[in-house]
Amino acid sequence: MSFAMKSLLSLCLSGVLLLGAGPAATAQRATASPYHTRFAVDGPIILGLGAINATGLYLVQQKSGLSEAESAALDRNDIPKFDRFAAGRYSDRAQLVSDITCYGSLVVAPGLLALNPGVRGKYGQVLGLYVETMAITAALFTMTVGTVYRYRPFLYGPEGGTKRTSKISTNSFFAGHTGHTATATFFAAKVFHDFNPDSPAQPFVWGAAALVPAVVAYSRMEAGKHFLSDNIVGYAIGATAGIVVPQLHKSARRTGYSFTPIQGLNVNGHSYGGLLLAKQL
Repeated sequence: MSFAMKSLLSLCLSGVLLLGAGPAATAQRATASPYHTRFAVDGPIILGLGAINATGLYLVQQKSGLSEAESAALDRNDIPKFDRFAAGRYSDRAQLVSDITCYGSLVVAPGLLALNPGVRGKYGQVLGLYVETMAITAALFTMTVGTVYRYRPFLYGPEGGTKRTSKISTNSFFAGHTGHTATATFFAAKVFHDFNPDSPAQPFVWGAAALVPAVVAYSRMEAGKHFLSDNIVGYAIGATAGIVVPQLHKSARRTGYSFTPIQGLNVNGHSYGGLLLAKQL
């Protein structure tokens, strides 16, 4: 797959999200946000996740790399068979592709949401949700990488130079580039979906959201940075965070569920109290 093709795929999300900026989306400018957020709740959550990230980064810095002798002693036969095909791969070009696609998606995916009329009026809220969502993925990533030693695929080949003895050579699990890209693209697709539930662009938006992190995952394997299993875990974590966090913030008006405190007297004169769960049909 050429560099131009991969770059084109990374722009797919851009094009399909812009489809929502047509007449159908224009009619939704006055639509209320489907989400309910509270600074008193979400603010401390973000700060707590930031503290977890800092702890994870500290643990990463405390890791040690392999010596040249230890690196030379690695045996690809010790790798599970479904991951073994990636052992020994190395490509600076593929790493560049993965970097550009990943870091670009972190800015482009949420940025494009501001171009959608349905989202624009609530963009501050959406941006806050995006920060919280990315913080969850980052916290899971840094804590995992900081505590798990798994050697990168390129160590099982002759290339890598000084990277072979660097502490980053033990950071194979899980794939952070893939995880963060999936978080960004699936978050954008989920928000677009919630603000534009009747948009004909829905299949294309979700398709692009799934494709871009897959390109990153492929590039990371070609670069010798991650095995297939590392990418599968990263993809799953990122996609889950990107969808679940906005869903958990859906307002009762949009989900159809509401909780109401109730109290009173029954026919026998006894008092009662509790919560009434209602579902809008």
